Amino acid sequence: MEVVAHPRITVETIVNVPVEKAWELWTTPWHIMHWNFASIDWHTTYAENDFRVGGKFLYRMEPVNGRQGFDFSGEFTSIELYKVIDYVIADGRKVKVTFEVKGFRTRIAEIFEAETKNRRDLQQEGWQAILDNFKRYAESYKDDMIHFEAIINCPPGAVYRAITEDEPYREWSSVFNPSSYFKGSWKKGSGIRFLGVDDEGRKSGMISRIKENIPDRFISIEHMGMILKDIDYMCGPEVDEWQGALENYTLVPRGNRTIIYVDLDNIGPATEELKGMWPKALDKLRQVSERLCR
Repeated sequence: MEVVAHPRITVETIVNVPVEKAWELWTTPWHIMHWNFASIDWHTTYAENDFRVGGKFLYRMEPVNGRQGFDFSGEFTSIELYKVIDYVIADGRKVKVTFEVKGFRTRIAEIFEAETKNRRDLQQEGWQAILDNFKRYAESYKDDMIHFEAIINCPPGAVYRAITEDEPYREWSSVFNPSSYFKGSWKKGSGIRFLGVDDEGRKSGMISRIKENIPDRFISIEHMGMILKDIDYMCGPEVDEWQGALENYTLVPRGNRTIIYVDLDNIGPATEELKGMWPKALDKLRQVSERLCR
């Protein structure tokens, strides 16, 4: 059998963060979704990463316009903490990522085997653009992500229904607002509004879209604007700081139980209040889900 020799290409950058932080942002699925694209007309809608030797990864990459994308997937073959990650892409090509301490900065280099369908210079430009995007994300990132998790005594299907169906959603999300409800569709790419009524009887809430929806497994919501006192805000000081913030739900089966991970970007002044509400909301979601699967 003929062995095809793939020429190697190297891209690199220096990131102004310590190596421990660079490593975390590089390997955590939540963060990967924020930087793993070469241009603003592409995005990563889903990332999973079993980060161990022999573990597999999958990043779903799609154009923002909703046209067909592709899965970038493979398997880790060697990991040396804070130094080297080796993996094999699904098509058999090998990649090495190195992390080198430069004082309080980190030099990251990727050495990858080129594929044969596209010109080498285009491949180098694409990988370099993603690496440059990682640099921008890492250097601007603030440790203000919100993360919660809970164990629910029923399969993921019941939890998914509790999140996405009208009546169950109203029940568990009442922790945030007694009149809480959604208007729109949970279908991928659809617009959706998360609404409630304030003390004056006026609508308030979030204007969002469903970035990804893998039934019984994963939901990613992208928040685009907000409603205050019946008025939509899609730009301005109310939303500019956090527009595009993600709210992700990951459902992991464990026998007849489900571990749910909820990850949210900072959305400004409301963040601290949400930190106090989410544990109560997750407990309510657990009750609703377990009732659905009886």
